Amino acid sequence: MSQTKKNILLVISTVLVTLVVTGCAALYLMGGNLAKAGDMIRFIATVRFVENHFDGEVDQTALINGSIDGMMKSLGDKYSIYLDEDKFRQLNNINNGTFGGIGVVMSFAEPGHCKIMSVMENTPGQDAGLQAGDEVIAVEGTPVSELQPEEVVGKIRGVEGTQVVITIRRQGEADKDYTLTRSVIAMTTAAGDMIPDTDIGYIRIASFSENTGREFKDALEKERSQNAKGLIIDLRANPGGLVTSCMEIANMVVPEGEVVSLIDKSGDKQVFTSSLTGASMPIVVLIDGNSASASEILAGALKDRGAATLVGMKSYGKGSVQTILPLFRGDGIKLTVAKYYTPSGTSIDGIGIQPDVEIAMPENPVEDVQLLKAIEVMKGKIQ
Repeated sequence: MSQTKKNILLVISTVLVTLVVTGCAALYLMGGNLAKAGDMIRFIATVRFVENHFDGEVDQTALINGSIDGMMKSLGDKYSIYLDEDKFRQLNNINNGTFGGIGVVMSFAEPGHCKIMSVMENTPGQDAGLQAGDEVIAVEGTPVSELQPEEVVGKIRGVEGTQVVITIRRQGEADKDYTLTRSVIAMTTAAGDMIPDTDIGYIRIASFSENTGREFKDALEKERSQNAKGLIIDLRANPGGLVTSCMEIANMVVPEGEVVSLIDKSGDKQVFTSSLTGASMPIVVLIDGNSASASEILAGALKDRGAATLVGMKSYGKGSVQTILPLFRGDGIKLTVAKYYTPSGTSIDGIGIQPDVEIAMPENPVEDVQLLKAIEVMKGKIQ
């Protein structure tokens, strides 16, 4: 036999052995499911074909990252997403209560629009002269109307010391570009004080991060020491966050018993309860269309357990639970793994929580009419 024929047979044998080994491995990984094993072989074969035959440089990591990204998008769930290294770092920083940004709280209540609700003190946003009520119409030249809310946030946040250009529309003025240098935003997520000339305490929870439970406890103890007879919890524009932090707060305000239950794909149910005993002060909760996820868990528990009156507008309606999976290259995925249910057994996913007292904010408010209504409701409770 000639050497050429031997080489050809060797190549064919190698390919066959590779296919057999790959097929057996795929079949094992797919639990003996032939269809799934076939799909796995298709994927591996495609990757190998692209690597070997694409007329250009192939970055294997970028190829796999793109595959994972496409995998998550194929689920059709806007909360299940691939997080590259930058986005994964941003998510961790937010959960830790710090991130590189400009120091503004944004609202996406109206689809395709992004309004600044407040500007934090001593931040790039305040230094640049941004104001509550400003509308962000573009980030780095890309119109906000072409981006999802999380993409807007992701573009504005970034590494400390880097710059971002945002276009602002302000009533009565021409649209203007602002170039801001990002800084580390150490965000206090829960803070409050007594409402002047009343015996009503007020605590605003901006999001649920690692420190939120401790911050809420400090604020609550401070107001109790000032003889607060009632408490207003402001959850407006709170996008959610860590369920563990939400439960820390629930144990301070929700009566002993069920707070929320989670039901996963297999039907397994996990019930989270509060251990709070003894009398609690009257509570009013403020919610709006940007109150989502963990903030809806807290609001829903307080409403269903008869422990609070809800004031404002219907909440966002995010009744699903995500878990984070690191992928060992600084990246990761966020995947929806369960739905949560309020103590009454209600799923608010895509529905939201209806307030007991509905009141909308006017177009250009000169005062916080929702907070004023909450104060009025509270005064009726404690008289």
